[in-house]
Amino acid sequence: MSTIRLYTKQPLSIADQIQLLKDRGLLFSDETYAAKFLSEVSYFRFVQYLRPMEADKVLHTFKPNSSFEDALKLYNFDTQLRILMFEAIQEIEIALRTKVNHEFSMQHGAFWFYDTSLADDEHKYIENMNAIDRELQRSREDFIKEHKQRYDKPAFPPSWKTLELVSFGTLSKLYYNCNDTKTKKRIARQFNLPQHEVLESWMRSLTVLRNCCAHHSRIWNRRLTNAPQLSVPLRGAWIDTSGIDGNKLYAITCCIIYWLYSIGRSDAFKTKLKTLITTYPSVDVTAMGFPSNWDSQPLWT
Repeated sequence: MSTIRLYTKQPLSIADQIQLLKDRGLLFSDETYAAKFLSEVSYFRFVQYLRPMEADKVLHTFKPNSSFEDALKLYNFDTQLRILMFEAIQEIEIALRTKVNHEFSMQHGAFWFYDTSLADDEHKYIENMNAIDRELQRSREDFIKEHKQRYDKPAFPPSWKTLELVSFGTLSKLYYNCNDTKTKKRIARQFNLPQHEVLESWMRSLTVLRNCCAHHSRIWNRRLTNAPQLSVPLRGAWIDTSGIDGNKLYAITCCIIYWLYSIGRSDAFKTKLKTLITTYPSVDVTAMGFPSNWDSQPLWT
């Protein structure tokens, strides 16, 4: 019989949170500001930025000279990094949504996503249609209201209306589950990628990062699931992929830059990212998977 483990920790006041950190060896230059900050950013969220400074990962005691302000810099860096990533992902998502809509509609008509003959997996088809139906039911968009007032059939509006509502995850799943590989390849090549399998891999990775950004989760040193395919011949400027951890942020960041290049939008993102890294020299970029020569790679120059 397993032993029942009971959670017994009690909530702490802001003052007690600060005292606990001080008892563990953390230094503060302005406790008043720290208290205000912790009243607006929860201790549980912020503590993730204190972990790199811990000397003992069990007792959570800190290395000598560790300060609240150092963790705050890391928090601010991660916040700005997340905003920058999300802006870039939005541009990619809009372009991808447009191309998927257009290419499949031109090939299979306005209701291609509703066509069971195009589905590779029936179970996934049902899941996708249920997700689309939920989005339509809760939508308050004027163009959906107007469509429902004017038309009764088919059950869904055409692709160019319906797919404007669905999440990036659902859009990606529709692409994955479509058995028209010829059209899928044509879409992939518009992003300067050789095959649809590579695009699918990058979409899966981007969906994970997008969800982290949308939920304000830490991304700085996170290990992301669904590593993108990296070791594939690409036509555009790319990176040396040997020794690169596909589950770290560097890998998907390189994919984002390459993706943005394909739609003529890369330079601004790359410049902002380099500036951000320069602005926070204390941040260890190797924790994000950046190699020592990252800024001399063809993709980054």
